[in-house]
Amino acid sequence: MVVGVEPDPALRTVAQAAAAMVPGTDVLAGSAEHIPLRDHCADVVHARFAYFFPPGTDAGLTEVLRVLRPGGFLVAVDNDYRSGEFAELLAASATRPPIVTAAAVDAWWRDRGATRREVRSRLNFATRADLAAVLHIEFPEPVARDWLRRHPAATGVSYGYVLFAVQA
Repeated sequence: MVVGVEPDPALRTVAQAAAAMVPGTDVLAGSAEHIPLRDHCADVVHARFAYFFPPGTDAGLTEVLRVLRPGGFLVAVDNDYRSGEFAELLAASATRPPIVTAAAVDAWWRDRGATRREVRSRLNFATRADLAAVLHIEFPEPVARDWLRRHPAATGVSYGYVLFAVQA
């Protein structure tokens, strides 16, 4: 059984419609701090770009550990603020230096016994217009526009991920 937890009603409706097409899947209302599952029932919890895990917010991690079976794993995926063109875009739009954010996030996970793995990737798009559309969604207009101007032939960006894994 695969269960998704989504706090936003509009996104949950879309996810529930998709889950209805796949046997053994469900999407429930909930949040990182309030997972609607019983204690110790999950083998793996996957959280992608989980903004409830930044330094200073332990409620989400506490709740995940509650639902994990002993020996189960939380795998959280985050941006790598140190690697790739996407990291450069993050830096250009950040209110504090991304290296400071990266160090704080790494320390937070390390203090909770997590292992850290880097993954190098690339986001490629069929057209430059598709790349531009995504950059304009993800970043402030001046940052996206400047990056596109400096990379006139680009149809993709290099991208780094960090995987943090915690075993219950």
